[in-house]
Amino acid sequence: MTMIDQFLQFFSILFDLVSEPSNLLILFASSFIGILFGAMPGLTATLGIALLTTLTYSLNTDTALISLLGMYVGAVYGGSYPAILLNIPGTPAAAATALDGYPMAKRGEGAKALGLTTTASLIGTLIGLVFLVVLSPAIAAVALQFTSWEFFLLALFGIIISGSITSQDLVIKGWIAGFLGLFLSTIGRDSLQYFPRYTFDQSQLDSGLEIVPVLIGVFGIPQVIRVLSDRETLGKLTKLSRVLPELAVIKRNIKHIFRSACVGVGIGSVPGIGEDIAGWVSYSVAKKTSNPEEQKKFGQGAEAAIVSSETANNACVGGALIPLLTLGIPGSPPAAMLLGALLLHGITPGPTIEIDHPNFLLEVTAILVLASLAMWANGMLLAKQVLKLLQVPPPLFIPVVGVLCVMGAYSLGINIFNLYIMLPVGVCAYFLSEMKFPLAPLVIGLVLGGMADESLRRALMLSEGSFWPLFDRPVAVILLLIIVSFCAIQIPLVRRGGYAFLNRFFRRTNRQ
Repeated sequence: MTMIDQFLQFFSILFDLVSEPSNLLILFASSFIGILFGAMPGLTATLGIALLTTLTYSLNTDTALISLLGMYVGAVYGGSYPAILLNIPGTPAAAATALDGYPMAKRGEGAKALGLTTTASLIGTLIGLVFLVVLSPAIAAVALQFTSWEFFLLALFGIIISGSITSQDLVIKGWIAGFLGLFLSTIGRDSLQYFPRYTFDQSQLDSGLEIVPVLIGVFGIPQVIRVLSDRETLGKLTKLSRVLPELAVIKRNIKHIFRSACVGVGIGSVPGIGEDIAGWVSYSVAKKTSNPEEQKKFGQGAEAAIVSSETANNACVGGALIPLLTLGIPGSPPAAMLLGALLLHGITPGPTIEIDHPNFLLEVTAILVLASLAMWANGMLLAKQVLKLLQVPPPLFIPVVGVLCVMGAYSLGINIFNLYIMLPVGVCAYFLSEMKFPLAPLVIGLVLGGMADESLRRALMLSEGSFWPLFDRPVAVILLLIIVSFCAIQIPLVRRGGYAFLNRFFRRTNRQ
């Protein structure tokens, strides 16, 4: 299909979606609910998608996609509300926004900050979708050349890199969490020889752990326990005036918007990192690339800081869908939950997605365009009103979230055994998070574990137990070298030695 044909097909799909009033109603409703999830401290886009997935079980695929993607985009944006006005990030993705959004709100410019974040979120999402459409076909074409060895290494790389980047202190903690998720994925009968593994003679475990109850447990139960134990208060509202930003303000920050969008797409396309890391990296890049006068304003309510973090974490949505749709590897925890929803509806993302489901990529892009516009409209209309919900004490609304978690896990197949999975996993996830173990690698390990296990075992069966074909394929060797190098530089001694070598090399080069 040529670029013009794709362009025409895209607008045809877009027109079909818009022409159905029920689609628009579902889209605006899911976007609105997503904003509420993002605005409520303790709730996340991942949890919102997890709970909504169980409600879409009986819906057709198109309707389910509209609701889930609307929730995704709305929740990533919604975290900026409490971050700006109450200095409490609604989601981890909005943590960087709070650094300058709250100081701006304290000096009476809360409406301006909200308008900037809403518009920057819209632009960031749209730019991310451009990269999604342009890069995905090329990546899918390359991925078609992959064999089982490459898919195993790709899954391993996703687990390792997510563990390395999301760890708060020791990298080994991220790797432990990732391989713990990898272990959980091996429970059940294997897909090649149907041999039971770690089932303890429980027939309910023969098909493995359901991904939705596990993810609800990982992201929902720790939040419920943490908020109820801390008994946090949310603070007071800030008076608002005009929300829609002036065109001059957007033009003044246009360089930060486009640079941050590229940063967000790049980080989102790396498996397992996510929107929160994108926001911090973009904030850091914006500060380092600003002139000295602008740098002094960072941390005190700088426009560039707010625009950069919000553009990046929303552009990360499109970036995270690139490896998800083309390789079957989620680029962020919400994308991992979205992968579970797609599998639930009979869609298997990967290199053959366009063969199995023609125009699926264009359909997802069209829905995301509409979802971003719905997010912007909802954000502009509800900026003042939605803040009143933030005054509900967390100990009051968090138990409601706990009930929704239980209902969401149980409603998947009306199976009470899902609760026996969700609750222990949730309690373990709480203790892991208290010990500073990142939970994102655990989710990535759970999702990628099936592909890693099946690919490695299939490759060994074809090679009769020999690992030599791993070193006989150029792409596999490149991936293996990347993994080994990435692991090596995480060792402090190796890292210091590498820095010393580079310093000597550059000094010698300058003398010559």
